[in-house]
Amino acid sequence: MSQVVRLSDVQRQRRGRVAFSRAELSQLLNIYSRRVARGEWRDYAIDHGVAMAAFSIFRHSYERPVYVVAKLVGPRGAHFAVFDHQSNSIKRGETLGEVLSVFQAPGRGLTG
Repeated sequence: MSQVVRLSDVQRQRRGRVAFSRAELSQLLNIYSRRVARGEWRDYAIDHGVAMAAFSIFRHSYERPVYVVAKLVGPRGAHFAVFDHQSNSIKRGETLGEVLSVFQAPGRGLTG
C-alpha cells in the first residue's frame, strides 16, 4: 500500500546531509564516462551521509568499490579525498579537481 508523505518532511530529513553539487557531479561523471568508454569501470553508486558524500566506482556491480571519491565536511568546511579498494587514502585536497588528478596518473586503471 502506498503512503502519502509531505515534501516538506522529506526535505527536513535531508537537511544536514552532505551532497555533491551539480558542478562536482559533472566533474565526477566526466572522468567516470571516459573510463567506462575505455572498458575500465562498469558501475557507480552515490551515497549521501551526515558528514560525507561518496561516489563509489566499481569494476563490476557485485564487487566492492575500486575507488571512492569522498566529499567530507567538518568544522573547517568541505574537503575531498580518494580512497582505494582497501580504504587507504590515495589523495586529499581542498578541491575536487585536485583529488581527481590522481586518475590522470599512469597506473590508475582497472586495479589501481
